[in-house]
Amino acid sequence: MAEQVWINMGPQHPMTHGLWNLRVKLDGDTIVDADPEMGYLHRGVEKLCEVRNYLKPIVLMDRLCYVSSLTWAHVYCKAVENLMDIEPPPRGKYLNVIACELQRMASHGMWLAAFLADLGLLTGFLYSLRERELVLDLLQLMTGQRMNQNYPRPGGVHNDLPPGFEDEVRRVFRYLRRQYKGYKKFLEDSPTFLMRTQGVGVLRKEDAINYGVTGPNLRGSGARVDLRELDPYDVYDELDFEPVVYEEGDTYARYKVRFGEFFESMRIIEQALDRLPQGPFRIKTPKRAEGEGYARTEDPRGEALIYIIGDGSDRPYRVKIRSPIFVTLSALPMMLRGHRIADVASVTGGIDVCVGEIDK
Repeated sequence: MAEQVWINMGPQHPMTHGLWNLRVKLDGDTIVDADPEMGYLHRGVEKLCEVRNYLKPIVLMDRLCYVSSLTWAHVYCKAVENLMDIEPPPRGKYLNVIACELQRMASHGMWLAAFLADLGLLTGFLYSLRERELVLDLLQLMTGQRMNQNYPRPGGVHNDLPPGFEDEVRRVFRYLRRQYKGYKKFLEDSPTFLMRTQGVGVLRKEDAINYGVTGPNLRGSGARVDLRELDPYDVYDELDFEPVVYEEGDTYARYKVRFGEFFESMRIIEQALDRLPQGPFRIKTPKRAEGEGYARTEDPRGEALIYIIGDGSDRPYRVKIRSPIFVTLSALPMMLRGHRIADVASVTGGIDVCVGEIDK
C-alpha cells in the first residue's frame, strides 16, 4: 500500500487566489484530508483603524478585497452610523444600494473569469473580464474610480450621480443581458465545464449552516439566507428581488447562484434608479462617538460584519472585522475529501476566495 503524503498547494497566488497555503493529504491522487493555512498576507487592518479618525479607515476597507471594495466600505460606514446613532438621507441610501449592486456584478465577473481560468476555459476568462470592464466603467462614472472607490460615507455617499448616468446604466444592462444569456449556453453546454463542476465539492445544507458558511456558497446548498431579504438595510425592503438558491450544494450550484445574481443585481439597480428620490445624498456626522456600533451586510462572498467600540474620542477604540470567506474555508476539508487532486482548483475556485479580507 502506498504511503499517504501531505503536499502544499500554495502559498503562491495562482490557484489559491491569494497568498495562503492549502495542505492536502493524498492517497495516490485521492484527497483524504486538507488543512487551510493563513498568515502569509497579514496587514493589521483592524489595528490601523484604531489610530485614525472615523473617516480615514474607509480607504483601508476598500483594500480588504479589491474586487468588492465598495461593499466593505459600506458595511464599515453602516457600523459607524449605528455607533453615532445617525441615518443617511433616502437618496444616500438608494445610491449606496446602486453602488453595492454594481460592485456585486463586478465581483462576480472577476470570480467567473478566474474560475474559468482554473478550469482551463481561457476563452471564458477573456469574455468575463471584457464584460466586467463595462461594469467598472459605470462604477468609475459614479464614483470617479475604477477600483478602491472610497465612495460610501457615514451618513451617505461621497458624491451625487453625474449627468447621463441612468441612460448609460440602461444601455450597458441591455448589452450585458444579451451577453450573459449567451455565456450561460456557452458554459452549460460544455462537457468539460459540467464534468469539472457537477457533483464536485458537495456541501450539504446542514453542514454549511453548522460551519457558518454564508452568501452564495450557502445558497448553493439550498438555504434561502440573504441579509438583503432577512435583515434588510438601506432600502432593500422597498425593492423587489429574489434570492438565488440551488439545492445541489456542489460547485455547479454555486456557479448557478452567482450567475443568477448578475440578473438580480441589474433588476435591483433599475428599480433603485426608477425610485431614486430627490434631496441631499449625505448628512453631517459627529466627529466623536462613544458606545458600540455593529453592522452586517450581504457582501458578494457572504455575511460581512464589522463591530466598533467608541471611547468618546475622534477615533475607534476597537474595530473587529468578520470575513465570510475565512469562515467558509473551515468547511473546505469536508468539500475536498474523496476527490482527486485535479478537483482542488475547481472547489477552491468555486468558493470565490479573497485572501485580503481573510488575512486582514
